[in-house]
Amino acid sequence: MEMTRPAPKLVASDIDGTLLNSADRVIPRLREVIGRATAAGCEVALATGRPHRWIYPVLEQLPIRPVCVTSNGAVLYDSAADRVLDSHVLASDTMEHVLSVAERALASEGGVAVAAERVGVSSKDLAEDLFVIGPGYMHTWEEQGFGMAERDEVISRPSVKMILRNSRLTAAEMYDAIIPHVDPEQAYITYSMNEGLLEVAAPGVTKALGVATLARMHDVDQQDTIAFGDMPNDIEMLKWVGHGVAMANANPSVKDAADEITAANDDGGVADVLERWF
Repeated sequence: MEMTRPAPKLVASDIDGTLLNSADRVIPRLREVIGRATAAGCEVALATGRPHRWIYPVLEQLPIRPVCVTSNGAVLYDSAADRVLDSHVLASDTMEHVLSVAERALASEGGVAVAAERVGVSSKDLAEDLFVIGPGYMHTWEEQGFGMAERDEVISRPSVKMILRNSRLTAAEMYDAIIPHVDPEQAYITYSMNEGLLEVAAPGVTKALGVATLARMHDVDQQDTIAFGDMPNDIEMLKWVGHGVAMANANPSVKDAADEITAANDDGGVADVLERWF
């Protein structure tokens, strides 16, 4: 980044592997520079694949309660008011189509299990109503509550995200097997971890969509935005903002998409960049 670049007016950061270190903590330096940035009038937001109800352990470590981009851009969430402002859902028939494609493509690799993330209105909604898993679904994180249903019931209602799971393959291997058979005009498919889990959203629904919406809300020009990320679900966001920053620990495809590579999440990479101005 050129040292003469003006201070950003909107900062959007991914959470896992980016804002948080490996212990799931925001380091003091980063917390402090976020406070200084906010005091200087810069908007700082989270842009995450997590559902909105899973961001509070992060917000508790920060001096801000911003409007956040959650569920990979499918949900815009006001954390101060605990209210979903907007959402983009994946139609049930599209979920059926993509799931059927995945089942065929991965039949020789143990098939695929499915889960659906539904939007709700606040963090107080019952998790059992919002995150529903089908038979054979294996969690890749410490789950905070979920409902269970048969395959067809899981995909019977529009959802902000459908999750496809295979415990034998990596996410990249799943992606390579499925993506040739899904028209991008039908659905957007990405991943945010290396384990075998893909995230499916409505076409065009990415973190870039959410950050662009935030920029309009805050009357910030695209060139005055900066974003940080580490996984393929961050690529569109890093390309959209005025300056996209990949972490040193990022997936190679993310580094290729970024304008700059900063230090790893365990080495304060986000703080290193923000401290240039704040």
